[in-house]
Amino acid sequence: MWIRKAGLFILIAILAELTGIILMGSWIGGWPTFGLLLIGAALGGLLIQTEGRKSWIEARRLMQEGSPPGPAVLNGVCVVAGGVLLAIPGFISDIVGITLLLPFTRPLYKTYLYLWLERKFRSGSIRVFRGPFGR
Repeated sequence: MWIRKAGLFILIAILAELTGIILMGSWIGGWPTFGLLLIGAALGGLLIQTEGRKSWIEARRLMQEGSPPGPAVLNGVCVVAGGVLLAIPGFISDIVGITLLLPFTRPLYKTYLYLWLERKFRSGSIRVFRGPFGR
């Protein structure tokens, strides 16, 4: 059932991205649209490097202090998701990807992700095992 929902979501996202690219192309022209898509990808790559490095350093610092690196891991998940969205050609995914990468908008996504994970853990649909043999 979730595969159908995911497939439908992906199809709608592709159609929305294509519509956005076509509309932008008719508004400002083909080459400027292509340039904007390239600038978005380059900016995304730069933001992934800087923000990803910050998340990694924070996770390492927390682990060295003996604290759970949960918030830093959620930061890392947001950075990776933002990078993937920026790699996908399109303006809608670029906007969402940039907001995932910017440190002042990322807490909105982290809160939602935290609440979603909490529901999954409480319902038992996600389980954590210790060690290679589940002990």
